[in-house]
Amino acid sequence: MKFSFDKVINRREVPALKHHPIVLGRDGENLFPAGVADMDFEAPPVVLEAIKKRLKHGVFGYETVPEGLLPSLIQWLHKRHNWQVEESTILRSPNILNTLAMSANIFTKKGDGIIVQPPVFFDFFDIIKENNRTLVTNPLILDNGRYRMDLDDLSQKAAEPRTKMLYLCNPHNPVGRVWSRAELKALGDICTKHDVLVVSDEIHGDITLPDHQYTPYASLGKKYAHNTITCLSPAKSFNLAANCSAFIVIDDEMKRKRFQAENSRLTVNKNNAFANVAMEAAWRDGESWLNEVLNYLVGNIDLVKQYLEHVPNVKLIEPEGTYLLWLDFRELDMMPEELTAFLRNKAGWAPSRGLAFGLEGAGFARMNIACPRKRLEEAMRALVVAVQVSEN
Repeated sequence: MKFSFDKVINRREVPALKHHPIVLGRDGENLFPAGVADMDFEAPPVVLEAIKKRLKHGVFGYETVPEGLLPSLIQWLHKRHNWQVEESTILRSPNILNTLAMSANIFTKKGDGIIVQPPVFFDFFDIIKENNRTLVTNPLILDNGRYRMDLDDLSQKAAEPRTKMLYLCNPHNPVGRVWSRAELKALGDICTKHDVLVVSDEIHGDITLPDHQYTPYASLGKKYAHNTITCLSPAKSFNLAANCSAFIVIDDEMKRKRFQAENSRLTVNKNNAFANVAMEAAWRDGESWLNEVLNYLVGNIDLVKQYLEHVPNVKLIEPEGTYLLWLDFRELDMMPEELTAFLRNKAGWAPSRGLAFGLEGAGFARMNIACPRKRLEEAMRALVVAVQVSEN
């Protein structure tokens, strides 16, 4: 391997969210911080060099978008995911959550329904509530240890006259599904039939594990591309969440003009010099680093599986993408509050509570494994001991 991911970095030297009392609590300093979805790895060396070079210039006045930024994104999408995107269809956004909220306000009215597929990223719920839209749930089905979409239920929910939008998580956070072309087309056919706009959060698209292929929803064909807003960002892929922005691909010209007008009205079109050079360097020259990260994650998943062999009543939902593992603790027969207390006080874990992802997450927890293997092994060893002691 050209890069090493075993280095333990003290992230408390900066105000890292995953180590902050906001997340861990005042007494959580020694917990395994497995809740926040970022990596404990340094950004790619090419990114660090690009930032150093920009810093050396020393002048940080107003800037336009670098000429190479959008071409680097376009080339990345084509080479990595076989998706040809025209530069004219791309808009900027501060972040993906901002895009979801703006989409709701531009293309729906107060009280309109927005579909989500729980268990799903918890911020989806907050955005819908805070923007006075109606939450419509289309729960995923857990079938023999693998999640699938309930297309019959989706068809019924999409047919409701007040249902106007669907938030798609592709790949899915937290269950780790990388949706197949067939699944996405089935969803797209339902949404197109009932004029339900698909807003697709594809921030985890690059984090796809071996034998699985991420399919950008808008790449399925014109019919699907015209009825979607695709949200992209290098935040997860290259660990740039605090130093990047998001990009929106809108194929339909009228929808794009409406979004562009709202972008202008809210003046969310400023540039950050360091984010610009970081993103361009990552997409242009960061592929080998990302490939090695994916290999390292596979090793971490194997490690988790080895330890779970000692606690058969804790099950891993086999991941297909993301660096977030969805663990099933239901056989421990604990209420959600009990499970949180057990993981925290007995195993020393601070994962994301399953219930935060919807009622369907009760009895589960989401664990971030994008960390040095030594730290993960310590956490898994502690979990095994805690479960075994609780059974005796």
